[in-house]
Amino acid sequence: MLATLLRVDDVEPRPLGVPILRMVVVRGRSMLPSLRPGDRLLVRARRVPRVGDVVVARFADGTAVVKRVAERRATGWWLLSDNAAEGLADSRARGAVPDEAVLGVVTWRIWPRPGRMARRV
Repeated sequence: MLATLLRVDDVEPRPLGVPILRMVVVRGRSMLPSLRPGDRLLVRARRVPRVGDVVVARFADGTAVVKRVAERRATGWWLLSDNAAEGLADSRARGAVPDEAVLGVVTWRIWPRPGRMARRV
């Protein structure tokens, strides 16, 4: 099976041997205008993120999120929302995310407006 339907907060860390591609559903408005609630995203595991990529990650408190990579710091990846007005549910409030907590890089939005996810730098 190439993809598994998951909600963003249901994503679990994956050992080797599990699907490389997964699908997640966006919840919340923190990534507007790039992503909207209900968007379905194709996420590729085991891919090293680059600045500007949209990723699925898990913060230390267990919350799984879809955020954009702002920079690489000594303590991990600094992830930010595209829509800062929606609150501080990103690294500004929760700190950097270690490598093992980045669950995958978003490669495509598959519904409702299909298209490749653009990197912003």
